[in-house]
Formats: sequence, C-alpha cells, structure tokens
Amino acid sequence: MCRRLLRAAGALVLASGCMSQVAIAADNYPNKPIRFVVPAAAGGPTEIVTRLIAERMTKSMGVSVIVEAKPGAGGNIGADMVAKADPDGYTILMGTMGTNAMNETLYKSLPFDPQKSFVAITQAVSYPLVVVVNSKLPIHSIAELIDYAKQHPNGLNRASGGSGTSMHMSGELFNQMAGVKMQHIPYKGSLPALTDVIGGQADVAFDSLVIAQPLIRAGKLRAIAVTGPQRSSAAPEVPTVAETLPGYSMTSWIGVFAPAGTPRPIVDRLYKEIAHALNDPSIKKQLQSQAAEPVASTPEEFAKFTADETKKWAPVIKASGASVL
Repeated sequence: MCRRLLRAAGALVLASGCMSQVAIAADNYPNKPIRFVVPAAAGGPTEIVTRLIAERMTKSMGVSVIVEAKPGAGGNIGADMVAKADPDGYTILMGTMGTNAMNETLYKSLPFDPQKSFVAITQAVSYPLVVVVNSKLPIHSIAELIDYAKQHPNGLNRASGGSGTSMHMSGELFNQMAGVKMQHIPYKGSLPALTDVIGGQADVAFDSLVIAQPLIRAGKLRAIAVTGPQRSSAAPEVPTVAETLPGYSMTSWIGVFAPAGTPRPIVDRLYKEIAHALNDPSIKKQLQSQAAEPVASTPEEFAKFTADETKKWAPVIKASGASVL
C-alpha cells in the first residue's frame, strides 16, 4: 500500500513539474525567432500571405518571424518538417487545403497524419479560383460551357497547375456535378497551364484569380465564373459557378498549424497575434487586392473546418481516380 502511495505521489510530482515547465515556457513565449514553414515555392500565394502576417507579427511580438519556403511532394516535405518539430511554438506551418485536407486521400502514404500531427490555430485566408476559357471558343458562361462539353464529349481539354492541386480538383468536382467530362491535362504550375489555354493547346482552366486576372484584362483569356460561394471583391462582375450550377462551391484556403502537443497558451497567443495581423486594415487591403479574403477563425472553428474539408474532398478525389505514390 505504501509503495503504491509513493508511486502515485511521485507521478503527481512529475506531472506537476511538467505542467510547471509548460507554464514557464508559455509565460516566456516568445524569446527567440519564430519560423513559418511554407510548403510551397517562393513567390506563390501562400508565401505572399505568410510574409504579410510575419511582418506584422515581428513588430507586435518583439522577435523575428522568419518565412522559410520548403516546397516539394505536394507540400508534404514542409508539412512533415513541422509535424516532427518540437511543439514549442517556434516552428509553425502555413498549411493549405492540399497539405491538410486533400493529400490524406490523394497520397497512398504520408510520413505524417494531417489530422493528428498538428493542432489548428486559424484559417488565414480563403480565395476562389476563376474559370477561364480560350477567348476564341464560343463559350461566355457556365451554361454555355456545360452545353458545349455535353455536345463534344471528351472534346474539351482542361489544364491545371498539377495533379491533385485545388485547380485539378475544382474541375473534377465540376465534371461530377455538371455531368460532363473534360479531359484533365496537368502542368507544372499555373503559368504554363494558362499559357496553353491562351495558345489553344488547352481549352479551359480553373486557376488562381490573381495569376489569371492580368491575362483576363488583356483579353487573352475569358473569365466566365469564380468558384467561391459568392462573387469575389477582386472581380465582382464575374458570376459564381453556383449561380448556374447550384451547390457548387470550391474555395481554396491557407491556414496556420502547429505541431501536435503545442501548449494551449502558446496556441492562443499565436491565434491572437495572427488574427490581429489579418484584421489590420492595411494588410486586409493588400490581401483583398490579391483576391484573398481574411478569415481569422478560432482554433476550434478551424479544426472543424479542416476535418469537414477532408471529408468533402475524399470522394471527389477517389471518383477522379487521382492518386500519388
């Protein structure tokens, strides 16, 4: 009996010591540079959003907030780095719907668990894609696109910035909901995909509004719809897909995650600082000019959102046949 009591007392002391260390770490946080890992190439939308937030956090938190691009394997290299980092709030992930929702179904195996390896902090932004067509095609609306695709089975080539990307899957969801079959052609990025739509080697693309907009304004591409649930403030004249195809909604997103086990006080501090950055009027204006809408959801809201997104896209990915080893 005495030994059991002593063991129980020792466990309580150990637990108390661990809790004290967590409290001390949280109270002293941050006391060294914080690193944002971007699992995508430098210069893309994810890095642009991250740098805006990091600059604001550097000023408000009193330590350097560094942005490090770690692209590769559909974002899995950068995500895995954060998943295996110390859960101390100094290495955090700027995740995407790919790394933290789609890849779980798309990849046959992952070195981390998108749901269990991270704790959600906040959804930073959401942004719709835009549906563009070759300007010489007799297609000026989603209704005309659907009619044309049905009249020409397998006759339309749909370009995307890569297999398994949001650009790819938004088109697969459209195919399934509209009852059409446009042939998917993956490219290594948005610009080569859009270049071939302009040149006529491909006919249609679901792609980034920010990247496509200069080409649309120059008359090289025709925008017929945006994929979000409402019209974009960056292109209010362009209707949504859902105005013709009710229920269709595809909004890409970027959000912040920390390694699982990160103490809640540190999660709360990060959420507070990132939300303040996203609500800064100058940052808001810059994000909206990039067709990105600030969100700043709570950790609980973002965790639920991520789980819902994973469930939403799993059947779309499986039905498309897309898979990565």
